[in-house]
Amino acid sequence: MNPVVSAPKIYDWDDKHGPRPVDPVLDGLVRDIIGKVADKWTMLILEALADHGTLRFSDVGRKVGDISQKMLTKTLRQMEADGLVQRVVHPVIPPHVDYSLTPMGKSLGGAFCGVWIWAETHHAQIEASRRAFAERNGEV
Repeated sequence: MNPVVSAPKIYDWDDKHGPRPVDPVLDGLVRDIIGKVADKWTMLILEALADHGTLRFSDVGRKVGDISQKMLTKTLRQMEADGLVQRVVHPVIPPHVDYSLTPMGKSLGGAFCGVWIWAETHHAQIEASRRAFAERNGEV
């Protein structure tokens, strides 16, 4: 038997209009946060920093792999703005900048860990479903 996790109620059902947010402000905040943090690069940077601790900019890029400098900069800046990473600039020449997860970033990494575990548990089923779908739709 799988345990069911109870989540706070965020929607009421309106028979005429469908789902309505219980708290529109909270709904907007949650959608904004998910839009910013639940993307590929944020998750990969979270993983790199969680696995390796404090890293320099170039090391973050190497650990993530296949990310442009522009996208790495953009994602790290957004993560810093959201309070997920701490950026420390050391006053040396050449400049030395370190990135590390904040406590909030570590907690988000823990939340995403469930997604990684789920993907690992179900990857064979997902691949089988994708193959079956492709075969049914003549994509093989």
